[in-house]
Amino acid sequence: MRNTTAVSRRSMLSLLSAGIGGASVSGWFPAFAQQLQAAPTRKRHCILLWMSGGPSQTDTFDLKPDHENGGEFKEIQTNAPGVRFSEHLPRLAEHADKLAILRGMSTKEGDHGRGTYLMRTGYRPMGPLSYPSLGCSIANHLGERDMSLPANVCIGAYRAFNQEAFGPGYLGAKYNPLIVGAADVPGTFLGNAQGFAELKVESLERPQRITDARMQKRLKMWSQLQSEFLKSRGTGAPASHNTIYEAAVHLMNSRDAQAFDLTQEADEVRERYGRSVFGQGCLLARRLVERGVPFVEVSLGTNSGGVGWDTHSNIFEDVRSLSADLDAGWASLMDDLEERGLLESTTIIWMGEFGRTPKINTTGGRDHFPRAWTTVLAGGGIAGGQAYGKTSPDGQTVVEGQISVQDMLATVCEAVGIGGDAMNQAPNGRPVPIAEGIPISEVLA
Repeated sequence: MRNTTAVSRRSMLSLLSAGIGGASVSGWFPAFAQQLQAAPTRKRHCILLWMSGGPSQTDTFDLKPDHENGGEFKEIQTNAPGVRFSEHLPRLAEHADKLAILRGMSTKEGDHGRGTYLMRTGYRPMGPLSYPSLGCSIANHLGERDMSLPANVCIGAYRAFNQEAFGPGYLGAKYNPLIVGAADVPGTFLGNAQGFAELKVESLERPQRITDARMQKRLKMWSQLQSEFLKSRGTGAPASHNTIYEAAVHLMNSRDAQAFDLTQEADEVRERYGRSVFGQGCLLARRLVERGVPFVEVSLGTNSGGVGWDTHSNIFEDVRSLSADLDAGWASLMDDLEERGLLESTTIIWMGEFGRTPKINTTGGRDHFPRAWTTVLAGGGIAGGQAYGKTSPDGQTVVEGQISVQDMLATVCEAVGIGGDAMNQAPNGRPVPIAEGIPISEVLA
């Protein structure tokens, strides 16, 4: 057997990769949640429901039934007086008293990549500074350093439009989210034998061929090599890399890793959320929030035949199907969070990169439209039961309560308890606002 002193650090990392695998490059470990009960002063949680491709406001939350742009869908009355939205969201309609529908969103980026970056970071993609995603920023503020679960989990993501929009930007690699069930190729469906979407953390368990004793021996060797290496390289990339490995091992050996095992839930519960990536992702989001994870993101539509909500044609059939997934997953999430007493401390965001044209095109679809569209806030810190802002009868313009992405994200920061003027720190020490906007007081509880 080779003497440990003869094993190079690079060789050791190669050996470890057989046991830890992809976990070594995930970069998701600076802040974790040990137990929710052990943190009575725990700050709020945030769940982002990301609608990749750009959802049609005219067929979801801002219908125009009396105009030719309205299309096929009908409105239904919700449990909030005067608030009406799509007939294909009946379960969510029973939670409208906890929703604030922001119908006055107006941005200037109609390209998928640029719009994705803008909505997820609060900044346009320009200049030398790479900005962190909202999830990375919130995890930076709400995460705890002694946690065994990641502070930021991203489920079912389609990142091909703009990889940087999902990353930590200037915060550095250690603030990367844990990516679960990525769907970076349109049409991907991660299904198991029972038909439920399979959402697993890669390399969370060691390969069967690696015994516990063998793994412990490898880890001891790695620890010794790292200790020597970091004596002269204790900052920058080497230190971040070491943090990633240590936290990977911590999570592998933690009971909290069971949060990712959805087979612990009864089949009837899983059915209620829906079998799709989004439905099972919402169930996983509930399990993670229960364990104190501050930020979870779930994507909808990326396991469809195209890129989700990018419905340039055949919009009514596609949005009907997407709405069924949305209704089951989101409503079940609201039900369970409320039942567990977690909804008041959990802010939920529903949004995509832009909206879609009110006017239906010649192929029976709607095109990109950032001028007047809808996002939704719900749950903790939000004054629900209202539609804030208003578009014209044809849906083409905002006529009341216009909202910028910066104002909306500042409102989110206020709702989750970090303040609308919350700052991150750039590498040069300069404070950078998460959102250069003003919180919308009428939307805050």
